Amino acid sequence: MGATKLIFALWGVSDRLAPDLVARCAAAGARAVHLNISDAVVATAMLRLTSFPAPVDAVVAVETAPDGDRDAITAAVAAAAPECAGWLVRERRPIEPPAVALGERTPGLVNIAFLRRPATLSYQRWLENWLVRHTPVAIETQATFGYIQNQVIEPVTPDAPEIAAIVEEHFPIEALTDPHAFYGSGGDAGELSRRIETMMRSVASFGADRDIDVVPTSGYRLL
Repeated sequence: MGATKLIFALWGVSDRLAPDLVARCAAAGARAVHLNISDAVVATAMLRLTSFPAPVDAVVAVETAPDGDRDAITAAVAAAAPECAGWLVRERRPIEPPAVALGERTPGLVNIAFLRRPATLSYQRWLENWLVRHTPVAIETQATFGYIQNQVIEPVTPDAPEIAAIVEEHFPIEALTDPHAFYGSGGDAGELSRRIETMMRSVASFGADRDIDVVPTSGYRLL
């Protein structure tokens, strides 16, 4: 049977979450728990965008069996932060990220982006522009070695902001401050410009050139 995936945005947390978070999630049927946190390692990131009232401090993703206790998992994660918003998502993995051992930091930089659908686009057109048209452009123009797309199905916390999708992209650590490392342009200024222009045209087609949050993070597998 397939897994159910929940993603939570957390505000007001430090680099340590509640010590019993993983145990509580596991008891509720979680198969995997991943933490992405905006810590000192990524503090110099050149790309950081905020449309929420405050920047997201951490993101927790929980995968569970379809019969897992979604409410118990949501309560466990919500208890780990002063403010929490969560969503049920449908996951696609165009580029599988590297596997890491429990508790180890994922290599490089992990950017988490929260996307919103413009009112000018129907849901189906937005979905096609994002998943079908944009995906190969993103892979071609960036130096990503991990790429996970999460289509939001519904909120799981009260008053969760309206988010259409949550994207996870893995970059070399040099991409924190080096545009060539981010776009994979190999130091060629002309190629860098071409890739940026191509990427910007593509993201504009589904509204990701505005009203977006991009959170640079360090990633950890906790379960």
